Formats: sequence, C-alpha cells, structure tokens
Amino acid sequence: MLNALALEHGRLVPLDEERLHVALDEAIWVDLLDPDNDERERVSHLYRQTLPETEDVDEIEASARFYEDAGGLHIHSLFLQDVDGRPRNTSVAFTVTSDRLFTLREREVPAFRLLRMRSRRHAGLADDAMSILLNLIQIKIDDLADTLEEVYTGLEKISALVLEENDADMEDALDDLAVHEDISGKVRLCLMDTQRALTFLQRRGRLRPEHSQLVRELAQDIESLLPHNSFVFDKINFLMDAAQGFINIEQNQIIKTFSIAAVVFLPPTLIASIYGMNFAHMPELSWTFGYPLAVVGMILSGIAPYAFFRYKGWL
Repeated sequence: MLNALALEHGRLVPLDEERLHVALDEAIWVDLLDPDNDERERVSHLYRQTLPETEDVDEIEASARFYEDAGGLHIHSLFLQDVDGRPRNTSVAFTVTSDRLFTLREREVPAFRLLRMRSRRHAGLADDAMSILLNLIQIKIDDLADTLEEVYTGLEKISALVLEENDADMEDALDDLAVHEDISGKVRLCLMDTQRALTFLQRRGRLRPEHSQLVRELAQDIESLLPHNSFVFDKINFLMDAAQGFINIEQNQIIKTFSIAAVVFLPPTLIASIYGMNFAHMPELSWTFGYPLAVVGMILSGIAPYAFFRYKGWL
C-alpha cells in the first residue's frame, strides 16, 4: 500500500487516490506499507530513490541500520506493537532527504496512524521530513514508557499473588511473569535501538537548533527509561525465584509426607510379612493369642515412629 501526505497550511494532509496518481511529487512523506513491486518501481522512478529489501531492514549491525549515502540518511528502527495478541518488534526503514521522508514497513504501526491523526488536527506539528521522523520517535518513546508502566502494574498484582496469597497458583504466576519478561525485553531492545538512532542523528543529521534540542530531550527520556526497565527486569527475576522457591517447598512437603508415611508403615509391614509366611514349622502358629498380638504389634510399631516424628517437630 502506498500512502502519501503533503504539507498544507501547516498540517499533514493525505493525498487521495486521484491526487496520489497526479501529484505524488508534492508529498513530504511517502509511506509504503508492505508495497508490491509496482509501488516500489513507481516510487523509485519518480524520486530516484532505491528502497531497501525486507531482509535488509532486519539487519542488526550498525552499518546496515544507520548510514548515509547519496539518497539521504537511512535509519532502520524498531517499533513495538501487538501482532495477533502478542507483542512484537517491527523494523521500519526511514530515508530522510532534504525535502522528503520515506518510510517502509511490513505491517501497520500505531505510531504512524497516531501521528497522521495529530498532524491533521494541529498545525505546525511537523513542517519538514526531519520533524516528521522525530515526532514518530517521540510517539514511540511515549508508547514504550506506557508499556513499561503497564508491565509494572501487572507485576504489582503478581507480587501480591506470589507473596501474600497462601493458596496461589504459582504455575499461573510463572506464566504471567514469562509474558512480562518477554515484553520488557522487547521494550529494552526498542529503547536501545532508538538510542542508537538518536546518536546517529546527532552526528550526521545536520539538524536545525530546534531539532537538536528535541533529539537531546528524547535521548534524556531514553536514559531515564532504561534504569526503570532494568528495575522491572530485577523485579521479574525476583518474583520468578520466589515462585519457583514456593513450588519447590510445596513439592518438598509432598515428598516429606510420602517419606514419613513410608517409614510409619514399614514396621507393620515387616511384622505382617514375617507372620504371613507359610512355613509348616513356625513356633508361633500354635499360640492362642498369636493373631491379636500380631495385630497389636503392627499398630504399636506404626504409632511409635509417628509419635517420634511429632516429638521432633518434623510434622
């Protein structure tokens, strides 16, 4: 899908289908969402701009994610979003020229939709390609901060479940903690990737003073979020260790119960085994009170270890 927005009276206005075909060169922001070959060729022919391939967008080395060439500044940045109910990082390719921003992505990213909505309502929000890019980064950082707050709120509930409730299901708690750990990891990856992008812009962006100030503020926001993210990781690890410890204690208690039961029933089993043998010559076979004595012996031999365990405080 090919989307394009032009700057009119300080607002970003999307080009409709008719204008998209005849006035695409007026666009200040060209956004390609999972484009087909025809759309790629059209943009490349009109703007003399080579679009990266999908596999190139996902490269992780800095030289492939942040570089400058004759086509402008190239930045490949991660955005966190829900895909089929699960958080995932999506790489977006940005190309910034002197008069236009190109974006290439595989799937819809909420930050793009939010910026388009805001820019239609508020004049002056974005007046050039760099300001559009910085606004997208700002929205992304705000979303990551909100996600961290949601994770922390969820951890508070899990903490109460693990540490305060006696009959809590620790396996469910571990499942929830694993989900929160996965989200926190993806948030951290996005923050670090964005930090690298801002550093690249500071070095190579040739920014206007107001843009430089915004980049510094965004970098400070990330610096403040990274320690919070580390704290969330530590809390997740602590709760995981606590939940696993409670599971081990519960399992040990079960094993302890079975062990004591085995010891309690061992002496009666020994007596029953001896007097259950079928030899022809056994002195006790002629005893009148042999059977009741054997029964009493089994009962007493079972009570004795139980009483001993109670005396030692093992039960």
